[in-house]
Amino acid sequence: MDTFDIILIFSPVLLIVLGFLTGKIIEASHFRSLARREALGGPMLSNLKRIPDDRTPLATQFCVGGVVIASDYFKTFGARLKSLVGGRLRTLETMLDRGRREAMLRLRDKAAQFGADVVISVRLETAVIMKSKGGKTYPAAEVIAYGTAVRTAANTNI
Repeated sequence: MDTFDIILIFSPVLLIVLGFLTGKIIEASHFRSLARREALGGPMLSNLKRIPDDRTPLATQFCVGGVVIASDYFKTFGARLKSLVGGRLRTLETMLDRGRREAMLRLRDKAAQFGADVVISVRLETAVIMKSKGGKTYPAAEVIAYGTAVRTAANTNI
């Protein structure tokens, strides 16, 4: 066996390991980014239909934050193996968690651009997108967060 044969044998293995590690690093980086951005704060998000009683609304605007997030080949492969025996698909759960958190942050950013103090009636919508190519499907999800951004003033009558 010469050097060229060894390279031919180990190149696919090296590429697979490199792809797996790259995906892990990118996902971990995105989770750190989400945590950092969530810690910055911004307008309060609420699923309630009313603003707090101690506030008077000055202006409102409908705001939307959306994201499309896809699974990588390794997570898809792992999920397919896990689906053979049943149980939770944790690999896809993390994908949806990232999507929900990113959509909420984008909603908060849009509301902050408007100058809102609070976003009320916040809702999340998720649509599963299955990309099919050559009989193979690759899971992706669109997550949309929306609500009414409200710019308020403190109510001194209470």
